[in-house]
Amino acid sequence: MMNQKKIQNYSIFFFISLVFFRCTSSSNTENTNLETDKELMVRALEIHDRVLTVDTHADTPMRMIEPGFDMAIEHDPNETGSKVDYPRMKKGGLDAIFFAAFVAQDIRNNFGNRSAKTLCLQMIDSILVSTEKNADNVGLALNPEDAYKLEKEGKRAIFIGIENGYPIGSDISNVKLYFEKGVRYITLVHSSNNDIADSATDDEGPEHGGISELGKDVVKEMNRLGIMVDISHGSDSVFYDAISLSKAPIIASHSNARMITDHKRNMTDDMLKLIAKNKGVVQLTMISDYLREALPNAQRDSAMAIHSATMKPLEEMTQEDREDYRTEIDEINKKYPIKEANVKHVVDHIDHIVKVAGIDHVGIGCDFDGGGGIEGIFDVSEVMNITIELVKRGYSEEQIQKIWGGNIMRVLGEVQEIAQQIQSKEVS
Repeated sequence: MMNQKKIQNYSIFFFISLVFFRCTSSSNTENTNLETDKELMVRALEIHDRVLTVDTHADTPMRMIEPGFDMAIEHDPNETGSKVDYPRMKKGGLDAIFFAAFVAQDIRNNFGNRSAKTLCLQMIDSILVSTEKNADNVGLALNPEDAYKLEKEGKRAIFIGIENGYPIGSDISNVKLYFEKGVRYITLVHSSNNDIADSATDDEGPEHGGISELGKDVVKEMNRLGIMVDISHGSDSVFYDAISLSKAPIIASHSNARMITDHKRNMTDDMLKLIAKNKGVVQLTMISDYLREALPNAQRDSAMAIHSATMKPLEEMTQEDREDYRTEIDEINKKYPIKEANVKHVVDHIDHIVKVAGIDHVGIGCDFDGGGGIEGIFDVSEVMNITIELVKRGYSEEQIQKIWGGNIMRVLGEVQEIAQQIQSKEVS
């Protein structure tokens, strides 16, 4: 009998019926084939129900600091743009998620650093308040054991990350502050260079030639405390520096395979081989342009560029500003739509990473509420479709368990174990 702790019977029946209908290519398909398809769907959902499912990247804290936004209420993504809340996590059978406190890169001086730190702490506190307020359904996770314990209790596990090392500023003690607040990974850099590292997408090109001297100290402190080093958004040199510098396995919390889609944010085969040697993991993200070659859309690009140029910094936005921002984005999307990637593109990347790096070095980091969302995985309520496609391609339950949560939990555990070893040597 199917375990009911994640997906109720009526939800399963509805979903199976929906996918079953979509998978039927013609009215004269043999009944035996239809029954086989149905059995596959049931088996896939049973696997999805049994394994620990972890998404390593969601920018939902940007929503959580909005006045009146309630994570306990199911939101319509088509109306609000919201991709994650606790009811939809349950619908999608997602057991655990890393909420990333994202601070966009701004001026790099004392004022900018203080503002970034203030906003980062506001987002982290919003996560902590939300988990406490909804303690019957979710719980804060600080290590793999917490995640597995919460799963057994039928609760969602909430991890905390930071996207962009900018809120660290030049004060290394901030790394410990964030760790003590519950942060378990830090993405060193975002779309522009910061004082720690070079971005893969900075229009000005590299500044430090990889990780800066300050960044080296940051990596060392992250290793000492037990915070995973995340190289997503970093330049290729940042990746190689991190591999060389880190005494613990590193992660890419939301990156894909460059051999499949030639994008600077994706990882080359050489990087995939090295991250396997490092015992790290690459988490697949659900952004169309990272999953398939970008399709030309000059009018959309122009409209988005104009919109971005006139956008206020996040910390200066009022509630009305945020609503206007989303309305304008929605209007651009409607006027200049893009053809989204789909679930098959996601598993194409998984297939490639498994081939190059091995089954122990791939996972899922959707980037919901930060641009993630594709055909078939539009929001967190649809993440089970990844499992269905994996089952269709012949992945075993053991392999799916590793992809969905086993690999990232192993890495987190090893990072924390190495931190304990480093601290023990300091004491002795």
